Amino acid sequence: MIMSDSENPFVLLARITVKGGMVDAYLEIAEEVDRAVENTEEGMLLNTFDRDPDDPHKFVWTEVYRKSDDFLFHADNPPVLEYVEKHAELATHFAIEIYGNVSNEVIEAINSREIPLKHFASTSVGYIRSERFA
Repeated sequence: MIMSDSENPFVLLARITVKGGMVDAYLEIAEEVDRAVENTEEGMLLNTFDRDPDDPHKFVWTEVYRKSDDFLFHADNPPVLEYVEKHAELATHFAIEIYGNVSNEVIEAINSREIPLKHFASTSVGYIRSERFA
């Protein structure tokens, strides 16, 4: 059973392309924000930063959120805002994909930052083990 749009877990992928010669610097800011998120965001259930196997300048953040409010906290978390500022200096591309149902506020928060977004809303097929998130 799929829960309400704002109360269910969902997956977010953030696709990044780093400028030539900037990969080491980018990995530093990624590690810095990762540590901060781990220490301040209980609702971030999984957070990985993976390199594209075909292009050493492309990376993907894979994030699993407990619910929509946890993403809204993340989007306004000061270390994340600092990361986004530094990202602008080191990268050429940033786009987000969301897999699962989220609140309208999540979509609005991403759109207000003018980040390209592709939202894959859930169909009636699938389930969430909601007892694990109670």
